[in-house]
Amino acid sequence: MRTAYSILILSIIAIFLTYTIGCFYAYFYPMTYADTIVEYSNSYNVDSALVASVVNSESSFKNDVKSQKGAIGLMQLMPTTAEWVATKLNEEYSEEKLYEPEYNIKLGTYYLGYLIEYFGDTELGLCAYNAGQGNVSNWLLNKEYSTDGKTLTKIPYKETENYLNRVYKNYHYYKNKYK
Repeated sequence: MRTAYSILILSIIAIFLTYTIGCFYAYFYPMTYADTIVEYSNSYNVDSALVASVVNSESSFKNDVKSQKGAIGLMQLMPTTAEWVATKLNEEYSEEKLYEPEYNIKLGTYYLGYLIEYFGDTELGLCAYNAGQGNVSNWLLNKEYSTDGKTLTKIPYKETENYLNRVYKNYHYYKNKYK
């Protein structure tokens, strides 16, 4: 009888822990907008898990956010950048539309893919997504930050370094979800 009771208690604990861990991952690593992320990742040849990681790092999947610097929506696009991307995609531009998940993901994914292709490197593309294309180009020219002009040995902005670490932390989870 004692063994059966122990097994019952252990089973209840296992179920509770499984549920709790599932809730933890669902809270910190949402799969919201997965279909839209996959659609535009495929369209613009960007890793879906990377896009989800950027969305999580930028906005925690909240589409109604605006940063103190003026970046808007899920992928935290600056209006001037979003307008440039919309022009490249022959899309109508509207700052208000940046709060719409599909529009924001479409423009943000295109822009992320553009930066990765421009620099020929995912890490540099992510740094540019956070700090700006011009800043990363200047860092590559500076011997203090790049010895070869192609890779960064040091990221001068702590915010960008932290951002990169956050995106990669998220990526380790999402790469198993977006296959």
